[in-house]
Amino acid sequence: MATEARSTRASDYETVFILRPDIDGEASEKVISRAISSLESTGAKLTKIESWGKRRLAYPIAKQRKGVYVYLRYLGAKGTVAELERNLRMLDTVIRHMTVVLAKDVDVSSVTVDPEEVKVRRIELSAEDDERDESYEAQLGLADEPRRDRDRDRDRDRDRDRDREQAAPAAVEAPKDSDDGAGAPPAAEA
Repeated sequence: MATEARSTRASDYETVFILRPDIDGEASEKVISRAISSLESTGAKLTKIESWGKRRLAYPIAKQRKGVYVYLRYLGAKGTVAELERNLRMLDTVIRHMTVVLAKDVDVSSVTVDPEEVKVRRIELSAEDDERDESYEAQLGLADEPRRDRDRDRDRDRDRDRDREQAAPAAVEAPKDSDDGAGAPPAAEA
């Protein structure tokens, strides 16, 4: 009886994985299907699939500056995450993945799944997405400056800092007035 009650409890996980930006729709569909089949093989219950499309990465990964993001949310037991991540590591098109535990000890029978949220949709990528992404970054002021401008700014900052350092010691070395006259210049002899 204890094993029966335990089988209806699971942890709520979310996994985000990033695909190479040059992936086509068919290949991305195969990767997502493989991830789903690995979840099903462990008895996990898929609750949501989202494709966030092509986005700029925070830093280059495997010499890629952009990636296609896919989001999975599911309920599973202990070995579920290990099996999913093992399958994702085997695929060359997946450049990064991360899993987070959202909740522990969730009653699986109480979770309802909308069939529209677990449909695998083909990811359609176009050159327009790249152009739109770049212009949106430029609108927000997040676009990278041209290298020449960055170099000029770095040189300007370096020169400013050097000038400040040279001016600071001169102010410290100025003679101080003292009562005993030791620091005063010698009096002119008459």
